Amino acid sequence: MDINELDALRKEVLKIVKKTGHYIYQQAGSASLQIETKSENSLVTLVDKEAERQLVSGLQKLLPSASFITEEGTVKQQESDIQWIIDPLDGTTNFIQNIPFYSTSVALQIDGEIVLGVVNLIPLDITFHAIKNGGAYEGEEKMKVSSKSKLENCIVATGFPYERNNIQNQLYQSFMQILKHVRGIRRLGSAALDLAFVASGRMDAYFETNLNPWDVAAGILLVKEADGRMSDYLGGDDFYSGSKIVASNRKVHDKILQLIDHS
Repeated sequence: MDINELDALRKEVLKIVKKTGHYIYQQAGSASLQIETKSENSLVTLVDKEAERQLVSGLQKLLPSASFITEEGTVKQQESDIQWIIDPLDGTTNFIQNIPFYSTSVALQIDGEIVLGVVNLIPLDITFHAIKNGGAYEGEEKMKVSSKSKLENCIVATGFPYERNNIQNQLYQSFMQILKHVRGIRRLGSAALDLAFVASGRMDAYFETNLNPWDVAAGILLVKEADGRMSDYLGGDDFYSGSKIVASNRKVHDKILQLIDHS
């Protein structure tokens, strides 16, 4: 798929994502939300599932041969060369509490490479999007990561695992070491938006563990196309699963890696 085909596809994906975002926003804070617990502190609502169905229905029409990797499992997951990777509602707890920081994340992967990514900050109707070799955008404005080179001037984002038993010594040590060397750490509750905020220069870096592909796929492309750097905790390329991920403006990346506990 060439860049012109990807650009045309992006425009259609943006329409689908925005339509689903409007549906989600209308449901926010509703007293009638039906909430289920997937695992400790990991919640899902019927809105998550319906939003996923809407996204799948729309995206299937664009690429009928593509398969899906989704968070809520409303469609059977199959292996194929073309895959949509979807998180219909990243930040469900924020959504339930009517905290206006939650998103939809959609990425397209072809032959194992992410070539299109869209993240929609639903309450503010701000959409971050990118295609491979086409740059990253916030709405119509091209994005670029921040230019800070001194760690003490940086704001860094992170998150914590849902299951408290997974908040291990490694995470605590990494958090405390980085906290000592930066201006501040933010825990906002949506990995997709954390990555989008690195791409847009709002955040200077981001690190987290125990995520899934649908949490990070679109955001990875945003950061790369905004001239940022992605890696795992060892500086390698094993970050696509979300198990250990670091994103930055490049200039402070190695400094962040030095402070992370690798044990």
